[in-house]
Amino acid sequence: MQLFRKESIPFLAIIILFAATLVLAGQYYITRQNLISSENTVKTFQYDQKVLNFTKLFVTKVLKADGEVSFDDRLNLENAVRSINDKTIFDQWQKFTNAKTAQEAQIEVKNLLELLVSKIIF
Repeated sequence: MQLFRKESIPFLAIIILFAATLVLAGQYYITRQNLISSENTVKTFQYDQKVLNFTKLFVTKVLKADGEVSFDDRLNLENAVRSINDKTIFDQWQKFTNAKTAQEAQIEVKNLLELLVSKIIF
């Protein structure tokens, strides 16, 4: 008695290859989803890091400044805020830098700091 006939071997091979293809496709899909999730996590981390770096620089160079902020510090702050690449943060920065009075600048500083803290994703 033969367990398998010669004619059924190609059919059996096709079934096995099809099943293996399905398993590999499933593993590919799961791996792809994990990669997308990891990429999003890295992007979020990089964004948060830029916001935190700008916030630290802002506190150090503006809020703790004894006098006027130097040109180099203003340039560093401008570059840091632009590197975040967030329109709402940049617009708030512009409101702060374009303030006409000290009272207006204080209000805009508060708004900027509140915005920066709210943008950090935990």
